[in-house]
Amino acid sequence: MRHSFAPVLLAAGLVVMWSSGFVGAELGTRHASAETLLAWRFLAIAAPLAAWCLWSRARSRGDRPRQGRMTGRDAAGHAVVGALAQAGYLYGVFAAAEAGVAVGTVALIAALQPLVATALAVPLLGERVRPRQVVGLAVGLAGVGLVVGADLRAPGAAPWWGYALPVGAMLSLVAATLLERRLRPGGSPVRALAVQCGVSAVLFTALAAGTGTLAPPADPGFWAAVAWVVVLSTVGGYGLYWAALARFGVARVSALLYLTPPTTLLWSLSMFGDPVGAAALAGLAVCAIAVVLVAGAGRGTKGAGLRRASARAGRRGPPTRETR
Repeated sequence: MRHSFAPVLLAAGLVVMWSSGFVGAELGTRHASAETLLAWRFLAIAAPLAAWCLWSRARSRGDRPRQGRMTGRDAAGHAVVGALAQAGYLYGVFAAAEAGVAVGTVALIAALQPLVATALAVPLLGERVRPRQVVGLAVGLAGVGLVVGADLRAPGAAPWWGYALPVGAMLSLVAATLLERRLRPGGSPVRALAVQCGVSAVLFTALAAGTGTLAPPADPGFWAAVAWVVVLSTVGGYGLYWAALARFGVARVSALLYLTPPTTLLWSLSMFGDPVGAAALAGLAVCAIAVVLVAGAGRGTKGAGLRRASARAGRRGPPTRETR
């Protein structure tokens, strides 16, 4: 009984932490540009992660190879995944918020990632999507539309190109998700996150330096926003995202991401006082139904049980499945 709560806690944590990134984008870009915020976000997290990896490597020197060891090929795979999932995705989200696109609209466009990722996972990864999951994904899209439909219909101050930024961000995350599932690069979660954040730190620092926006503002609100996106969005959001992806698969994680737009609206209500209307409440209910449809499809089937048993029996392959 106790173990049955672990998937629920993982799923709930992913939704809350992933949604915090959209709020952090609005919170941070009130004090600085997207380039400045993202550069210091990844400098703040990459430095301690790199120090920890060096310390653990020196401590384990001379010991027998342990599970979770990362090869050069693994590191290269994580670097490419990090460039897509963090640098590409986050720049689109944060730049859209800086351009004036509403947080709910950004979350809606980013939530299209499930449909694209699940559709491409069938031919590219060989994942099986059941009819019930297809229905659930469609229902989830309808729920997302209910949550932010009013915002999309209202005339906004953001330029037209601002809405293309979260589209590019969504496609970048789709590419990272499918690539990670294809490559399955080895290494412990902490080492993988260190490589991904290190690559993002280099990219965003170079971008901020090139645009003359690297110097941080003296406003304490900026550093509060940096702490927010480091702890909640990077460590919590990305850590739980890859953990959930390894446990649930693309289709079920995609369904969970449908809950991020309504959850983002709840974050906005508590942080900025933005009201939550009837459409948002209806969207919450519809998205919950979508999650049940997709996550519950195939549960307890004989084929799924055989696949899990086979994976456990022969699991001496990809270290990521053992360490995540």
